[in-house]
Amino acid sequence: MTEKRQFRAIKGTRDILPPDSSLWNWFERAAREVFESYNFREIRLPIFEETDLFARSIGADTDVVGKEMYTFEDRDESSISLRPEATASVVRAYIEHGMHTLPGNVKLYYIGPMFRRERPQKGRYRQFYQIGAEVLGQSDAPAIDAEVLEMLVVLFKRAGLALITLSVNSIGCKQCRPKYVEVLRQELLKVKDKLGADSQRRIETNPLRVLDSKLPEEQPIIETLPRISDHLCAACRQHFSELKDELNLRGIAYEENWRLVRGLDYYTRTTFEVTAEGLGSQNAVCGGGRYDGLVELLGGHPTKGIGFAIGSDRAILSIQEGGQAPKMPGLGVFVAWMSAATYPAAVRIARKLRECGIAVELPPEAMKFKKSLGLADKLGARYALIIGEDEVTSGTYTLKRLADAEQKKLNENDLLEYLESERRGSGA
Repeated sequence: MTEKRQFRAIKGTRDILPPDSSLWNWFERAAREVFESYNFREIRLPIFEETDLFARSIGADTDVVGKEMYTFEDRDESSISLRPEATASVVRAYIEHGMHTLPGNVKLYYIGPMFRRERPQKGRYRQFYQIGAEVLGQSDAPAIDAEVLEMLVVLFKRAGLALITLSVNSIGCKQCRPKYVEVLRQELLKVKDKLGADSQRRIETNPLRVLDSKLPEEQPIIETLPRISDHLCAACRQHFSELKDELNLRGIAYEENWRLVRGLDYYTRTTFEVTAEGLGSQNAVCGGGRYDGLVELLGGHPTKGIGFAIGSDRAILSIQEGGQAPKMPGLGVFVAWMSAATYPAAVRIARKLRECGIAVELPPEAMKFKKSLGLADKLGARYALIIGEDEVTSGTYTLKRLADAEQKKLNENDLLEYLESERRGSGA
């Protein structure tokens, strides 16, 4: 016989159980409502893509592609990877479906899981979740960047994430950034022996990523390095200045962070990050920026683009730890029916209550009165609806509020009206 074995979730993954799943649904619903108020529309993407899509867009020398992607050979011997992020997939879909022919800017958002084989820690998982948005079109007006940031701030405010910090930077364009990168590389070579192994490797592969280092011993060295703000071309300097004017116009508080370069190769000009309190060193809940050359890189027409990704795991953790999580509506009504003669009425009323959007628990078998109320209480029901033979005969039902044992006698129409009014009043 096969030996019994208890299976567990793979390291770096987890189950999101009730009632936490209700909080997740609430947060995702808030994102949908805010994004759609800014005329963004949802796109649903494959979980895996050709490996080369990510290698080209993110950069073959990045840690994401080189160390963290889940890559495997498909049965036709092609190389497939689980998506480590979604911007490349959005751009692939934009090109594949000829979305450049649509009027105005194409504004898309997505919600779903991503996959990276990182070291699991608080708020970081190997299967993690992101909510992101992208704007693709012919304009790189700073007003687009500012509206995207405004949308983020509106969402976080609605979600109760009040203690956040928005950081912004410009990392230049393909004209001025390469010159800065070379200046930075030369300065890093002078202090190479004082840097850790990762930073030493990045001097050749991607010097900008050294600025991301969190190693305490590297911080004094990084503070002395050349700043990109001193090396921006006139056009990038003007774009960044106008972005800040746009943010001020909208009353959006922000900080300038010259070290904010983001981890992916496709970013250009505007980069930004949102951090939240209560998450320790891994406190970023959202990051993004402009990527004006990415569509061309992946074979599309010249297109401007900007986007972001919210780390849902960290955002929700911050909401919970900040005590800002809303109370999720639970079970509304437990139908306590007493005998076979009362069961048809119980089924009918339960269905009508559910049609009104009320959560109802209808036991599959008759239960004694005391046991019924005990189970209703354990399930956290707001009300117990008592349906005995006397209630069926009279057409009047007993509704008991479990918090204080208050009871009402209501006919079916009044019962439905009362509970529907209660549901609307509680926001359930």
